[in-house]
Amino acid sequence: MTTTAATSAEGTRPITGDLVVDVRGLSVAYGSFTAVDGIDLDVRRGEVFALLGTNGAGKTSTLEALQGFRPRAAGTVDVLGDDPAVSTRRIRAASGVMVQEAGFVPEATPVTALQLWASLSSRLDDVDAVLERVGLAHRRDVLVKDLSGGERRRLDLALAVWGAPDLIVLDEPTAGLDPESRATLWGLVRELRDGGTTVLMTTHHLEEAEQLADRVAIMHRGRIAVRGTLAEVLDQRPARITATRRVAGQPDEPLDVRTRDLQADLLALLLDAQRTGAELHRLRATPASLEEVFQSVVRSTPAQEASR
Repeated sequence: MTTTAATSAEGTRPITGDLVVDVRGLSVAYGSFTAVDGIDLDVRRGEVFALLGTNGAGKTSTLEALQGFRPRAAGTVDVLGDDPAVSTRRIRAASGVMVQEAGFVPEATPVTALQLWASLSSRLDDVDAVLERVGLAHRRDVLVKDLSGGERRRLDLALAVWGAPDLIVLDEPTAGLDPESRATLWGLVRELRDGGTTVLMTTHHLEEAEQLADRVAIMHRGRIAVRGTLAEVLDQRPARITATRRVAGQPDEPLDVRTRDLQADLLALLLDAQRTGAELHRLRATPASLEEVFQSVVRSTPAQEASR
């Protein structure tokens, strides 16, 4: 394993190793209710990790525990080399967070909001450059109350990326966004990853995870049911070939084939059509989707912890 080192925002100690987040046996409880039930989770340096799950699966409680906002009932948590329950200040200084609702002062403007944030943050950056980066330069002096919902989410993002933190946590970052704002955020997430920033995100948009994530985990009923690279997760479900097979003088035959070897079975189907003189109408060959994997997890009772 290659070992790398970086300096934290406060400069107090180096961050070493490939794991930015290392969680073992994490449990979070609300009275007698266990929201997070003994999960293991690791997020590696310079990757986009998507934490998915149904409503109430425990995603937000997990993120809150990782940031030191929520006490844990059991387990160990290491973020950027420290326990967030102990080194909360240092971890928050080295990470950026985009929550679902930031609660800006309505009479503020994007410029004044960022200037205030700059005065509170130990990280340094340029206000105009950050506004340009999130597509708000032309709205820099507009009151927050007059910004659209998508523009306010972009301002949330501006605070999260301020000063190029080592870790950025995005909680449902594109909820309620218009397509243009969503495309802006996707582009910025890719830019951050390419620059070496680690991104941990939750999302209900499975297409978003497919587009952005290097690895994913799907939570269900407080546990992690599936995890791995996108390819590893999708390989758990078969691909699909559909077509209508038509031979002169015979009734049309609908085809719906589920396969673990898409290339071989598609080739066999085409060779058979050529040999028999059949025509394949509306032929489609599609790999498994994250939606199919997600739905299989939802249907499973109880959720089972998958091996790495």
